[in-house]
Amino acid sequence: MSVLTRDEAQIRARVLSVDHYSIDLDLTRGEEVFGSTTVVRFTVLEEGADTFAEVRPVVLREAVLDGRELEVPAGVPGGRLPLRGLAAGEHELRVVADMPYSRVGEGMHRFTDPADGRTYLYTQCCMDDAPLVFACFDQPDLKAVFEVSVTAPPEWTVLGNGTAARSDAGRWECAATPPISTYLMAVAAGPYHSVRTEHAGLPFGLHVRQSLAEYLDADAEELLYVTRRCFDRYHEIFDEPYPFDSYDQAFVPEFNSGAMENPGLVTFRDEFVYRSAVTDTERQTRGMVIAHEMAHMWFGDLVTLRWWDDIWLNESFAEYMGYQTLAESTRFSGTWTEFAIARKGWGYDADQRDSTHAVAPAPDGVPDTAAARLNFDGISYAKGASALRQLVAWLGEKTFLAGINDHFARHRFGNATLADFIDSLGRASVDRDVHAWAERWLRTTGVDTLTPVVDEGEGQWSLGVRHVGGRPHRLGVGLYDQAAADRRRLVLRERLEKDVPGGGGAEGDRGDVDSLHVADGPRPDLVLLNDGDLTYAKVRLDSVSWDTVRESLSGLPDALSRSVVWNAARDMVRDSELPPGEYLEAVRRHLPYETDDAVVQGVLAFARTQVADRFLTGGARTAALELLTETCRQVLAGTADGSAPGVRLTAVRVFVDSATSAEELLGWRAAGSVPGGPELDPELLWRLLHRLAVLGAVGEAEIADALAADPSATGQEGAARCRAALPDAAGKAAAWEALFGEADALSNYLFTATARGFWHPEQAELLEGYAERYFDAAVGVAARRGQSIGEAAGRWAFPAPVAGEEVLRRGEECVASEGPTPALRRQLADQLDDLRRALAVRARV
Repeated sequence: MSVLTRDEAQIRARVLSVDHYSIDLDLTRGEEVFGSTTVVRFTVLEEGADTFAEVRPVVLREAVLDGRELEVPAGVPGGRLPLRGLAAGEHELRVVADMPYSRVGEGMHRFTDPADGRTYLYTQCCMDDAPLVFACFDQPDLKAVFEVSVTAPPEWTVLGNGTAARSDAGRWECAATPPISTYLMAVAAGPYHSVRTEHAGLPFGLHVRQSLAEYLDADAEELLYVTRRCFDRYHEIFDEPYPFDSYDQAFVPEFNSGAMENPGLVTFRDEFVYRSAVTDTERQTRGMVIAHEMAHMWFGDLVTLRWWDDIWLNESFAEYMGYQTLAESTRFSGTWTEFAIARKGWGYDADQRDSTHAVAPAPDGVPDTAAARLNFDGISYAKGASALRQLVAWLGEKTFLAGINDHFARHRFGNATLADFIDSLGRASVDRDVHAWAERWLRTTGVDTLTPVVDEGEGQWSLGVRHVGGRPHRLGVGLYDQAAADRRRLVLRERLEKDVPGGGGAEGDRGDVDSLHVADGPRPDLVLLNDGDLTYAKVRLDSVSWDTVRESLSGLPDALSRSVVWNAARDMVRDSELPPGEYLEAVRRHLPYETDDAVVQGVLAFARTQVADRFLTGGARTAALELLTETCRQVLAGTADGSAPGVRLTAVRVFVDSATSAEELLGWRAAGSVPGGPELDPELLWRLLHRLAVLGAVGEAEIADALAADPSATGQEGAARCRAALPDAAGKAAAWEALFGEADALSNYLFTATARGFWHPEQAELLEGYAERYFDAAVGVAARRGQSIGEAAGRWAFPAPVAGEEVLRRGEECVASEGPTPALRRQLADQLDDLRRALAVRARV
């Protein structure tokens, strides 16, 4: 398959405009292919133009241009249909093809539910997979009206971008859309269970496969509550009304992303329909994703990027609006705490790797669609959202929204660039240089570091900030004192809001010191920079402040403030400035008193997956796991009254994942519950069985029994993960063959489940030979199976838990070679960056 280059897209946009797609899909042709007939009307703007359309069929049956059949080489080389010597004016292209069903979430994904044998389909056309569904001119700035018809089995439901109506048994017609981009075309079809309602005069719908119907029904009220509240809030702040004719949300199986913002038909991974107990933080995260995707209806769908260098214009905006809108309009008012403790680290980590890029890279930094795919990462989402939050703090929300509305009005149903966006903000702001701000925040890479410099004099103290980095920051500064009656409790003396100008120096330099504050009296016990988490920067603590939080961290009155401190500690561990053991000691000392589940989840996730599994080895790792299980035991003792079910559930999960002995877990499994609750629902049962498999306490018989009791898709994934985790040679060989053998039979989800079960530090000796074979195997499977599997092979199948200097050496050789696909190469490069960091931390332990 040829990738589309930016230069090619610019040329094609200059020589033609696209007016209308008529797409007819036949989903009744069996399990391997579906029929696709596309009629596209377009206008050529230059006489004698040469261009091409994209289509990637199994069989191309017909290609007719203006009534004349085209001669197309067999197989449509590169997925391109050449159109040469076109006369200026209107044209019509008709393409009839048999198209492939996907098992890896690209194009038209086909899934048969093991729970009941029913089959479900849905499309994923982003970013260049639309030609796997229909023939098109596939680039975001060639928008057109779409009219889609579908033939399906008569018992199926069909959903599309426009309201779908059944015209005959098995025949559906979707209403014409306003102009949208090809990557946003969407269809879902199957015997979906639906919950339908109406809001603001529009049809709203929730859809899921039949085996999850009872769980959707149980959660429909909350899902619709969040949907309505966010919809109404967007109508309060945006002048432009919702631009489409309906709002369906389909929860679909084996979805690669969290969700996709198809106009009028948002698709979500169906893990968001919970069949087991979840924490309120997880419900909040689901709510944020709903709000995020809805924001795209305006920013992304109504106004669309011109080329993929402006991915951030879609994702950063939706990420920021998702968190902000959920906090403003629903019961989930603590969303920014979860962002700080869980989401933001994704951006910090990505921004410190060799693969970092600007939030808004230069156009020549994204030369083609293959390069663009790699930028759907922590920078485009978490860092970009952080930058926008900082911009709102600097401009003020009223000015920010005025600029957004100007942007929508100028570019509705069209395309826009970073320059267009910044111009709109500049017109709304009379006293701020938004263009200069954008250059320093959006066109640069890396993370600034802010360190307090506190001086005490006679009856007076002063605060300065040592600033390594070049960005200006508006940030909160929290000044706290330990309570006289209870030194574990911190009392806010004052919160300042300060502007820190752009600093100097590179990472590792001393940087500039900016004077911020002078006050009478003794210095505060804790000076917390970025209190409130309004900016994007690594924060350090001075020695007095660090001594204070070691004693009193859990006594900080606000969860967001505690998140900022935990993030500071996290970054210090990653930068080899704080020993991992000292971080774990803070976990042991303070987490049993933490009441915010987002903080508990974020801290334990870092402690378990990074500190224990990446930064520590051997006996030190075992000791870390024992500390974590004991900490979780204390959390369980403190939540036995049922006061914090989310915190309790989080502690149970991490206890299971960290157990070094099987005895207690076997007792829980036999009893069917944790003493004092919760009961072992399917999620906990599979989690527990996986840990028992790692420890060698169960075998194939127990896994088979569990799968018989839970034959769902989730059960199939749980069984695959458990089987890959068994510490025996035959089990590892079978899992390896399933992952990398030529059969290539695993779906995207079963591949990931198997990969996640395979590598464990407890089994390092058994796995040693596989680590040596990994790189050649990953290169092969990525070349055969494409983007999604290549990403999964690099992300989930990488031997991180057993990796050392030899894996690093082999990995560097692999990345330097021509073998890896772009998707795999990026994942491997990031894994190797993280491995170098882990080895540096280990060297100092």
